[in-house]
Amino acid sequence: MLVCSGHNLYGHPGRTIAARRPQRNSSPFAVEPLLTSNRSLTSAIITICVGPEQRLFAGHEDILGRSSYFQSALKAQFFEGTRRLDLPDESPEVLSAVLEYLYKGDYTPKLVHNKKRDTWEIENNGQHGEATLMHHMSKVPILKDTAIYCSADLYGLDELKRLALRKQGLQSGVHISSILASARWAYDHTPDCESGLRSHYLAVIIRNRNNFKKSTTMQHEMEQGGKLFFDLFVTMCGHMNDLQTVRSPYTR
Repeated sequence: MLVCSGHNLYGHPGRTIAARRPQRNSSPFAVEPLLTSNRSLTSAIITICVGPEQRLFAGHEDILGRSSYFQSALKAQFFEGTRRLDLPDESPEVLSAVLEYLYKGDYTPKLVHNKKRDTWEIENNGQHGEATLMHHMSKVPILKDTAIYCSADLYGLDELKRLALRKQGLQSGVHISSILASARWAYDHTPDCESGLRSHYLAVIIRNRNNFKKSTTMQHEMEQGGKLFFDLFVTMCGHMNDLQTVRSPYTR
């Protein structure tokens, strides 16, 4: 669950949404490591140019080929003789996480299993870095895991999507403004047929509706409109219909 805390737009302490403990999981949530073969580590080195600042990264061709997006891009460039991929809209921090996942099967901070509590947690309580990042295409901070999820969707990495979704469900201390900006980002960077991340944000807002309805950021976002709030309206109507079907024990 995401937790909203900190200060609201008026500078007064904001309300805190109580966090739920991670649910117990009888069947281990295993992230299979993508083991690198000798052939993979001796394949051609590809240069990746990322973001408006053109930060340079490098990866082995066979490792990058695990992504259907990169595989197609490299195949198209084969006849041109270039060994470079340009990702002007990508964030260096997100691409770094994607590469870490392709080589190691996870990205920092890692998802670890607490055997004593039988729960899944973020390594060292997420102290490796902030939960949010400032993407050059966003005016406000968004959740890093949301940005990774959307990039994984673009790159055709379904297991990375699953991992990012699980991780952001364990984040806490995230401001309402960042949650709403992340929800907008999710809607802007996933297709309408995609339901995982979008449904996650609808559930977060509905579950914590008492806090969101008092937020001026929420009011401003709703005035802007968009499919996010239409989906939110439809989902809340569905919840109300479900409540109406529950018969009160005091009625006959």
